[in-house]
Amino acid sequence: MEISEDKIRQLIRQVITEQSDPYRVPIGVSNHHIHLSQEDFDKLYPGQKMKIKKQLKQPGEFATEQTANIIGPAGKIEHVRVLGPVRSHSQVEIARSECFGLGIDAPIRLSGHLDGTPSIKIQTPDAEISVQGVIVAKRHIHMSLEDGKRFGVKMGDVVSVQIESQDRRTTYDDVVCRPRKDFVLEMHLDTDEASAANVRDDTFGHIILPKEN
Repeated sequence: MEISEDKIRQLIRQVITEQSDPYRVPIGVSNHHIHLSQEDFDKLYPGQKMKIKKQLKQPGEFATEQTANIIGPAGKIEHVRVLGPVRSHSQVEIARSECFGLGIDAPIRLSGHLDGTPSIKIQTPDAEISVQGVIVAKRHIHMSLEDGKRFGVKMGDVVSVQIESQDRRTTYDDVVCRPRKDFVLEMHLDTDEASAANVRDDTFGHIILPKEN
């Protein structure tokens, strides 16, 4: 069975992480993107199926060949990537700095927490729809159940992470832990926060657990 270069790099990073520091976590940068329900995907891309452009680190998740424009009251962002697979509800994730150009006030939320979020238009050459569900992704760590046991955390626990950067050491608080059976260890930052900490492809962080009272 052939192993892709991305999978080999992932395995190497995992070994380095577990051997050098039990609280070390790889950092991933999450660019703006769109999640779509099957109904909304069919409206925007009639007669099409999701075409995989690249597999993402989390099992079963992928970037598609399909892109769309997102349009707010004050502006738009073109060629925003659609991620798969389809979800039960459509959702758009952007960075805080992008809110100003679009003219919307998106809350900082975990994925899927869409109550009270603003609406935005999604446009393709074939259609234009309006969806409620624009968020700035709350910083979080994907991890397996085994990682959760190793760190001593459960779903929803909050930790701090100190980013290991040669040029700029940054500590992020209020990082939500998300252990799940099929997750691979990785902390997600949006482009604003990753840029502030000078995060690169090989950047790691160190998990700092809250002190017991």
